[in-house]
Formats: sequence, C-alpha cells, structure tokens
Amino acid sequence: MKQFLSISLLLISLFSIAQDTTVLIDKQPFTLAEVVVRNNFDYKRLLVTIKDDTTFYKAFRNLRILGFSSYNDIKMMDKKGAIKASLSSMTRQNRVEGCRTMDILEESTTGDFYDKKGNFNYLTPELYAGLFFTKGKICGENNYVQGRSLSSSGKSGLDKHKEQLKMLFFNPGKKIPGIPFIGDKLDLYDDHAQKYYTYRLDIVEYHKELAYVFIIETKEELKGLKKDQIVVDQMTTWFNIKSLEVLGRNYSLSYKAGVYDFDVSMEIEMTRFNGLTVPSVLRYKGDWDVIFKKREKALFTATLFDFK
Repeated sequence: MKQFLSISLLLISLFSIAQDTTVLIDKQPFTLAEVVVRNNFDYKRLLVTIKDDTTFYKAFRNLRILGFSSYNDIKMMDKKGAIKASLSSMTRQNRVEGCRTMDILEESTTGDFYDKKGNFNYLTPELYAGLFFTKGKICGENNYVQGRSLSSSGKSGLDKHKEQLKMLFFNPGKKIPGIPFIGDKLDLYDDHAQKYYTYRLDIVEYHKELAYVFIIETKEELKGLKKDQIVVDQMTTWFNIKSLEVLGRNYSLSYKAGVYDFDVSMEIEMTRFNGLTVPSVLRYKGDWDVIFKKREKALFTATLFDFK
C-alpha cells in the first residue's frame, strides 16, 4: 500500500508540472489540476457535489447518536493576548436507549469563565457547548440531514445570532439571510463572487491517503487590499475520493463594519467510526466584536475520541 501511494504521489507530482486547465461550469471558472484532467474524472458532477455538500454538517449531526470522550481546552484572551479566563476539561457523552447525557470527568477553570450562577460568562464557550456538551438528558435525536436545513427564521435576539453563527460554521460559502452588510457576500458560488475568488480542484495526500482538495481563495491581486465585498478569505476542503465525504476543512473569515468586526479561523479534522464520519479535532482562533457586546478574543481546541 505504501509503495502504491508513493508511486501515485510521484505521478501526481509529475502531472502537476503541466499547465492547469480552466473550465466553465454554470458560467463559473474552475481551475483543474492536470492530474484531474488526465484521469478523465467527471469533474462537472464532482464540483456540483462539492458545492452542494452536506457531509460536513452530517458529521456533527452524527455526534448526537454516539457516545464519545472529549478533551476541551478554551482560552479567553485580553486585548494584549494574555489569558483572562479559561477552561480545561475532559467530558464523556453517553448514548443509552436513544438518549444522551454527559459526565464531566475532570474540569478546571481560571478567571471569570463562569458567572455567579454557574453560567458561561462569554458567548464563545456557550457556542462551543452547543456543539460538544450535553446539558441534562436529551432524547429522540437522529443524524438525518436530508430535508433539514439550518434557519434563523422565527428566532430573534441572541437565539437568532446563535443560529446564524451555526449556519456560518456548517455552511461556509453559502448565503445567510439577516446578517447586516455581509449576508449576501458569504455566497462563494454566485456570479458576484467570481470577481473576488479563484477555485481550484486537485488530488493530494491527506493523512496518508489520496484525497480531492478544493481550494477557494481571494484572488492574488486583492490580497493585502481588504475589500468590503470579501468575507471568506480562504477555504480549503479535503474530500474522500470514493465517497466524497469531507475529511477536513480549514477556513478563515474576516470583516470590518461600523457595528461589528471579526477575524476568525478554524481547522476541522474528521475520522471514521462504524461507517460514520465524525469530527476528531477542531481548532478555533477568533477575535470578534458586536455592538452592545464585549469584544471576545478566544482560542479553543476540541479533541474527540473513544467513540461508542
């Protein structure tokens, strides 16, 4: 297997010396690496599948039907980058008879991470908890994504903002209604976005296996010149060659407006358990400020393992 992989990577390296090919799909230009073209892949179907991907969202939905352990490391930073509050813990999610609960096996905090009532004092860990923590006993969940769409419709205030942040996290590159100034600018696939982004499909080695990699990034001539039309600075996604499930994703977003600004980057790695794709590592670095809210600058890492 190692010999086959080495030979495959050598061929890819040789092919990549040749000139890339640009194709138009739905009037949108995509750059294909030579290895993709030479192997006669159905790149049109592939790119449409990538654009409509739901496997990334499903991987997190899968956490609702499994047990797992998690190392949780959250740091809230001050303006100078010093830690002002933190949490370090190990938790265990249990899934029994269609219900999930969570045990806190170890936990230590510093600063004002919790308020006097034991609630999170910051929004960032509250959003983290929504992904990886279970409060009380929750039953009747599933991992279906077909027919299920994230929406902030019918919600208001903080609940609406939380839902919009979920949409931004699970569907980067898709339009999100209701976010002032940037909702339409998040769509990386419409005609408007072609002015600002390049799109490239290639085959690379990712964690010792061959994978498609799809890279969307700001055009070279715009780098260093932050335009008010750009929110997603870069997004790289690795896909399983056979199943087209997401293996990993890195992306960075930033924007500055009168009422808010943010600069956020995330790295997500997936693993497989019993035929299901699930997140194994998530790293976040973010600095954001919303009017009437305190600026939050945070780092966190979630490490998930021992799935049951």
